[in-house]
Amino acid sequence: MPLTEAGIYAAALRLIDEDGVEALTMRKLATELDANPMSLYHHVPNKEAVLRGVTRMVGARFRTVTLEDAPWQERIRLLATDFRTLAHRHPELMAYSFSHQPDFIQPDDPFWTALTAIVEAAGVPRSEVSEIAALMVAVVIGVLAAELNGSLRQWSTLRPPGFDEGEDGPDAAETVAEGPDQDHMFRLVLDTLITGLEGRLTGDRDGRDAGL
Repeated sequence: MPLTEAGIYAAALRLIDEDGVEALTMRKLATELDANPMSLYHHVPNKEAVLRGVTRMVGARFRTVTLEDAPWQERIRLLATDFRTLAHRHPELMAYSFSHQPDFIQPDDPFWTALTAIVEAAGVPRSEVSEIAALMVAVVIGVLAAELNGSLRQWSTLRPPGFDEGEDGPDAAETVAEGPDQDHMFRLVLDTLITGLEGRLTGDRDGRDAGL
């Protein structure tokens, strides 16, 4: 079977899912494809280009349930949750992309297209849609990166100076040892984002009404 960019990216994703980004080499990729290593360079110039291509391929595969008639709050929750599912499906690739590829989300990506549409539907002025959407992405990606690299679990076990271990009840120590319920924490992040945007929109409306 002739080599193609799509085939190279698909094989690279398999290797990344199995062994991580650092373990990926052009030689291993050629072996996976049963090809001469030099032949890969007719399609991709280097490993960095492969990683960018794989990230774009995964981003283009993103899918979410469309709930056009649902409240924007519910649509935000569903979109973010589906994005989180994608991140946990390819944790090695997504963790790398979050920290090394600031341009991994492009204007035509399904996730960005859906997010900006929802933000605009919420009532955000069109001139501010990109800014609000970018801030929401930054928060969600920050939380997901912390989930994937273990930081969130570690941070959640920390206690403030002078904290009495008995303050949270008899089961608190066991809960801390087990780490956070990350599903609950992700919902909490989304609730906070949504509440903040609701407050912003309400304040804008009140300001306009006061000016009448």
